[in-house]
Amino acid sequence: MITKYINKSLLLSAAVFFLASCSPDTVDDEGHGLNQTVAADASFTVAKTSENRYHLKAVTTNNINYINSQWNIDYDGFNNGKNEIDIFLPDAGTYVIQRNTVGIGGQVAGTASETIVVPTSDPVAGNMIQGGRFDTPEEVAKWTIFPISASGAQWVFANGKATIVASNSNQQAFYQAVQVEAGQKYAIDMVVSSETALEDTWFEVYMLNSLPAPGGDITGTVYRNINTWDGCGKTAFGGKVSTIGCNGAKNGGVYTATATGTVYLAIKCGGKKVNSLSVDKVELRKTT
Repeated sequence: MITKYINKSLLLSAAVFFLASCSPDTVDDEGHGLNQTVAADASFTVAKTSENRYHLKAVTTNNINYINSQWNIDYDGFNNGKNEIDIFLPDAGTYVIQRNTVGIGGQVAGTASETIVVPTSDPVAGNMIQGGRFDTPEEVAKWTIFPISASGAQWVFANGKATIVASNSNQQAFYQAVQVEAGQKYAIDMVVSSETALEDTWFEVYMLNSLPAPGGDITGTVYRNINTWDGCGKTAFGGKVSTIGCNGAKNGGVYTATATGTVYLAIKCGGKKVNSLSVDKVELRKTT
């Protein structure tokens, strides 16, 4: 009888211990303990490793309930990453780098930022596009609107972006001429965003040997795209098109020049309902 009594006591103690150990440290309104209540230090250091290359290292103090890092390079959108990363900034300019610490339940537990000033562009990987940030009238002047639909779609250059509003399946493009070398490969990328979902919409990036007559459609190989039929753009979005776009692996966003001379990087968008799709930081870079 004594043995049975002791065993029951042990079982009861174990059950109490188990329940206590499983109780959440903090309980949200629904009692599942997924709320982040302790801030985690998001600060980090920046060290230049060579020209245009930098090493980012998270400071590890006060990282209670810390799960992982998110990095936002020059406002291109937060992406999950390690505590230490290396970045390449091939273009001269001032860059704001942000880091989030992510805590329990995937909630942001802390945010920090650092500024990097890059004095000169990389001689090989520097951006071949001029005015790709649309920040000044001089940059905007590097681009030319290409009319396709007579009305119902319009690109507007303002607030440091190129933004289109389109409806009823109308479309419009804009382009810039660039000089390329035969056999050379060029990587294409840009930041694309929309605060609202798109409806029956296509956004496509081309490299053209020649332009059609005004009013003609732009067609050919698509190197970057967002297409609601392929599953992109059905919710609000923002980030590098290489990350958030559709069919990224189709051509890898890489164009190979077939001849030395002038080609045209053209960006086209249209659709049933496009409230305000924006483009920024357009890039064309030599690659291997």
